[in-house]
Amino acid sequence: MRLKQGVLPIMAALLLQSAAWAQTSADSALLEMREAFRRNATSTLTALLWRVQGHPLEPMAVYWEAKARLESATPADMRSAMARMAGTYWEDRLRADWLLQLGKQRDWTTFETELPRYRMGDDKQIQCYALMLDAVARRRPSDEVARQVATLWHAQPQAEDGCATAAKAFLDSGHLKPEVAWQRARLGMEGNKPAIVSQAVNLLNPDWVVMVNSIAAEPARYLNEKITAIRPRTKELVTLAIIRLASLDPAAAAREMDHTRWKAQLTDEERSWLWGVIGKRMAQTTGLQDQALTAFANGQDRHMHADHLAWKVRAGLRAGAWGHVRDAIAVMDEPQRQEPAWVYWRARATQALREPDVLTAHIVAGGLYRQIAGGQGFYEQLALEELGRAWVEPPPPPPLTSQELAFAQTNPGLQRALAAMRLGLRTEGVREWNYTTNLHTRGGMGDRELLAAAALACQLEIWDRCINTSERTREVQDASQRFPMPFRPQVVKRTSEIGLDPAYVYGLIRQESRFITEARSGVGASGLMQVMPATARWTARKIGLTDFQPHQIADRDTNILIGTAYLKLALDDLEGSMPLAAAAYNAGPGRARTWRQGPTLAGEIWAENIPFEETRDYVKKVLANTTHYAALITGQPQSLRSRLGIVGPSAHPETYNRELP
Repeated sequence: MRLKQGVLPIMAALLLQSAAWAQTSADSALLEMREAFRRNATSTLTALLWRVQGHPLEPMAVYWEAKARLESATPADMRSAMARMAGTYWEDRLRADWLLQLGKQRDWTTFETELPRYRMGDDKQIQCYALMLDAVARRRPSDEVARQVATLWHAQPQAEDGCATAAKAFLDSGHLKPEVAWQRARLGMEGNKPAIVSQAVNLLNPDWVVMVNSIAAEPARYLNEKITAIRPRTKELVTLAIIRLASLDPAAAAREMDHTRWKAQLTDEERSWLWGVIGKRMAQTTGLQDQALTAFANGQDRHMHADHLAWKVRAGLRAGAWGHVRDAIAVMDEPQRQEPAWVYWRARATQALREPDVLTAHIVAGGLYRQIAGGQGFYEQLALEELGRAWVEPPPPPPLTSQELAFAQTNPGLQRALAAMRLGLRTEGVREWNYTTNLHTRGGMGDRELLAAAALACQLEIWDRCINTSERTREVQDASQRFPMPFRPQVVKRTSEIGLDPAYVYGLIRQESRFITEARSGVGASGLMQVMPATARWTARKIGLTDFQPHQIADRDTNILIGTAYLKLALDDLEGSMPLAAAAYNAGPGRARTWRQGPTLAGEIWAENIPFEETRDYVKKVLANTTHYAALITGQPQSLRSRLGIVGPSAHPETYNRELP
């Protein structure tokens, strides 16, 4: 990021404004309203609203007051409130909330009137309602719309009204088959989300819900009952029971599948889905990974869910069974197959299998690598290395002009976001910022506008918005924005003292907190390096901080001191393996030690097989970040693969530090 000197006084003025704003009575009223909104104290919100008139965050206050009385408000009330917030995130947020309420109330006339004014357009429930109405009005073919609704419904993480209502309409009209609802129930059972299972089954027959709930509680008992085989809807319920059993005991589920009664009763599709679930659970379970491919092989890939196919690829990678890797990727739908991970592994499988011959395989694999090669992510960097090129940060884009910078400095949405953050309303400010950069106009801001917005955030040291905004650029990259290095003297000094790679520390901090010093997770991790309280106490004792107090972990330098100490201890305990230490930092050293058991694997294959999605994503991002930071710090080409190394069982497990939390 390069800024013209003329913008610095403007930035300073922006920073000075916060001191004045923080002392107004309107600020106090706004903060009182935030607490009243959390308590759903509608009368308090209404009484305080007049005190924030003219405040930069008045739209937020209007939203809180209107949202609190949404269920009883008239259309005129809602439109009046939105007129007071016109053009802001809060107007569109209220409209989205109102559209959801109108959908639940089945007020389709008002819904269709308001829908075209909904700018964000990203709420899946609203999309499902709208698709249903398109079919009713014959604006689009019902079969096409029904397929879209089914896709949206299956992807919904919770049992919500919008897509379930649309699915019910298409089930009743015959445009969706009952199997679609059963598949939704399967996904809910596999994800241990009983509300999803109950909702899906209820759409077919409310009388079956009690039975489904009992299956979720005791799947083995249901499967062992002799009467099960002659009950109505048995095969669908048996499928749900075996899915649930696989979550609890995948080996028992595999034995259940060998029973003659289920072989005869279940369809090929049902059996294949079940083997997909069992294979996935085995691939995630220590001690059963070697049986996973056998389970997958018992089913047909074309009947398995996308997540099952992903885990079949992982099991194939772990076993070195490249044919299974190739076959599973081949039957993925096009969007999944084009994800960088599966493009990369398809290329690796092509090379390994040498099909139809070595030269052709080399050409095909090279084309796949070139399709994704770059520096944006983990697999993009690995693809670049497969092409024989190490990662070098690209040159910065041309400097921002004064006009481009003025765009960001005077943008009303960005200024509202900054005002919210100054008052400690960080969540609200982030939402306003993201809406302004990503959704206020269709397609979001252009690249130069994003760079200017990111420059504003960087200058004000709002590092998460600096990074996230800059990452949205499409044609240009500014590495100094995407990979900033705040607190460099402290980090470099500390890492030099204890023998840590500063690029590794920066890569981890960027993933943990985005350099927000006051960051705090839902489980209590704090600060730049997101250190848990118990870990902080243990590490402080280990490094001789005898007077350490828990509140000190929020201090920047103390957080760096303790976080880097713990990372170094984990790295040493795990024999210098960066991927293992990153996994230990995220999920605990005990899990990292367990996950390294089994065959010795290339680091990228080991990382892809981490059973926890969060940790798998974390390790990849930390190592990819590290490679970027190393390139910036050294100015030299860098290799991600060299940092991944190989991962396998420890030659000296007796040396593990069992006290390491």
